[in-house]
Amino acid sequence: MSYEMNDLLELMVDQGASDLHIQVNQPPTLRISGTMVPVEGPKITPEDAESLMKAITSTSNQEQLKTTGGADFGFAYQAKARFRVSVLRAKGHYGIVLRQIPNDLFTLGEIGLPDKVKELISRPRGLILVTGPTGSGKSSTLASMVNWINENHDGHIITIEDPIEYFHDHKKCIVTQREVGNDVASFSSAIRGALRQDPDVILVGEMRDLETIEAAVGAAETGHLVFATLHTTGAARTVDRIVDAFPSDMKDQMRTQLAASIVAVISQVLCKKTGGGRIASFEIMVTTTSIAQLIRENKTYRIASDIQTGASRGMISLDAHLLSLFNRDLISADEALSKSQTAESMREKLIENGAVFKV
Repeated sequence: MSYEMNDLLELMVDQGASDLHIQVNQPPTLRISGTMVPVEGPKITPEDAESLMKAITSTSNQEQLKTTGGADFGFAYQAKARFRVSVLRAKGHYGIVLRQIPNDLFTLGEIGLPDKVKELISRPRGLILVTGPTGSGKSSTLASMVNWINENHDGHIITIEDPIEYFHDHKKCIVTQREVGNDVASFSSAIRGALRQDPDVILVGEMRDLETIEAAVGAAETGHLVFATLHTTGAARTVDRIVDAFPSDMKDQMRTQLAASIVAVISQVLCKKTGGGRIASFEIMVTTTSIAQLIRENKTYRIASDIQTGASRGMISLDAHLLSLFNRDLISADEALSKSQTAESMREKLIENGAVFKV
């Protein structure tokens, strides 16, 4: 028996799988609600892996795979779903990881973000960072924010992605979507180009390097609303990660620029939901005069206490949100504890709220 890629894609859509892993000497494996579930059937042979790879990978991406050992791209499966794909070589064989991108965009409420976020993304300028580990749903959150702006404000939205994941139609806004590698050479050059293209909103798929960070912060400073992602958890760590990307003689200048330009940092993690599925938990930091001063003075370790006292401005700490999800029976105590930033105090709070731990 050999596997057909269309059958596996159909299975992903039917099962609501977030990911499909194809590796030699292992049956195709789906990730469903965060759990790895092997497909019933034989192990994949090197010939199967190559055939499945060629079924979805363009000639140019196959050339890139040969020369660099990997290639990333997106593609649509009929009208049912889009996929973000990473093809790779491992132990001399081909491997593939596909991430399903739903066709339908979630509303901000469906994602679980409070209404206050609408005020933040209606700002005319500034930097909004959506952060979290790989696979935490950052792309879905950003796509929902862009869609809300597209439906509620007029203007020009430019997205810079690698690869393009969600497709946005022109609604109230004109939407220009550029893919790094196909439409433009790099994130930083695309941001610099965007400034000459009359943008109101710029989405930067990932702030990977110093040049991209500089360009994104500069765009926010010059009067544009800029969205970007980082693989960090928590506002303080996010600010520190950005500053640490710069040489020591530029750190103070970057702190000053960040203090002036950051509107908010939204950190998220995906949790296993009670009864199946997954749900996002958030930390939301909204920049105040006090927080801006902490950033300038390199006292980011004190941001957490400002978040805890900033509920009236729409702020919430990750642990407080996790506790809220637990109290609403949406996640287990063990799940809340595993995603917590301060495990000891979180355990105490959960016990106070009647938690019983499995572990």
